[in-house]
Order: sequence, then C-alpha cells, then structure tokens
Amino acid sequence: MRILRTLLASVVLLAVGGVALGVLTDGYAAFTSESARRLRVRTQLPQMPAVALETQAGERIDLTDLRGRWLVVDFIYTRCQSYCLALGAEFVQLQEQLAASLASGQVLLLSVSFDPQHDTPQQLTRYLHRFGDRHQGWMAARPASVDDLQRIKQAFGIIVISDGLGGYEHNAGLQIVDPQGRLVRILDPGEGGRIPGLLFPDARK
Repeated sequence: MRILRTLLASVVLLAVGGVALGVLTDGYAAFTSESARRLRVRTQLPQMPAVALETQAGERIDLTDLRGRWLVVDFIYTRCQSYCLALGAEFVQLQEQLAASLASGQVLLLSVSFDPQHDTPQQLTRYLHRFGDRHQGWMAARPASVDDLQRIKQAFGIIVISDGLGGYEHNAGLQIVDPQGRLVRILDPGEGGRIPGLLFPDARK
C-alpha cells in the first residue's frame, strides 16, 4: 500500500511539473530566454516603440523616424572583442551585398549601443571606422536616456549582464525590422548572407 501511495504521488508530481513546464516554456517550445524571444517575434511581430537615439554624428533621432525602410539592427558595445566584432564584419559585407538598396534608402543598417555611458558619438564613430565603414547606409547610435535604453532592450528582448571585468555578456543576433516598424525576424551571427534574399526575394529570380 505504501509503495502504491508513493507511486501515485510521483505520478501527480510529474503531471503537475509537466503542466508548469509547459506553461513556462510556451508549450515546451522555449527552453531558453533566447528561444522564447524568437518565438515571440514569430508569433507577435513586436512593434518598435518611440525611442530617442543619438547617432555617431551627434544627431538626435527617434526610432520611429526610421519607418518606411527595412532595418537590420544589431546591439553592441564598442569595447566588445567577441560577438560585436563578428556582427560588425557582417555589416561590412551587407554594405556590399545591399549597396543599391542602402544608397536608395530602402534599407538601413543600425548598430545600437547598450553601453551609452561609455559609447559617446566619438566612440561610435571609431567603432564604424574600425570596420572600414563606407559611410553608406550604416548608422551607429546610443539611447538618449536610461528610459530609452530600457524601452529598446525590452522591445527587442535584449539581455545584458555585466561580466564583472568591464565587459558584458549579451544575446547577439541580426534583428530585422520591416518598413511598418515590426520586428519580424532574428538571425544568428553568421547568417547575414541570407538577408538580401529575405528582404528582396524577387531579386533572386
């Protein structure tokens, strides 16, 4: 009888735990915060909020001012020596692959710093120069206030954790925002070559 009760209790615990896990992971589809972020993008198409940004030229713009074109967005900090370097190199390649679309204003590459206290317009300019930026269709910017930083991180689902050594651990990717201002896709670093075909599929025909 005691064994039967123990077995029954175990079954109940497994059932309750399974339901809880299903709820917390969006039906078992999201076992990490990153997969949950990508699932949210596919199912909800988050709208980009009004966020004030300061560009590498010291100009103030609003994220909503950039609607009407495709945006390819990455999140960086200029002292980064890992993911950010890979993302910057991909943006240089995209400047070549999307040259005509960047020149016409159909597409904009946007690097947003989540370390605005350090990443002044001068530092952002140096960051672009580090990659031999051609000054065509690639903008670097920092949020204009702490509130703006929080809003843009929340909208894109960006998680930033200090590593205790002056740097940060953060989720990295290439975020694609459509001309209506909706986040529609997140690609892994290294997948930048897919972007021209995703934005302009008819061009491959």
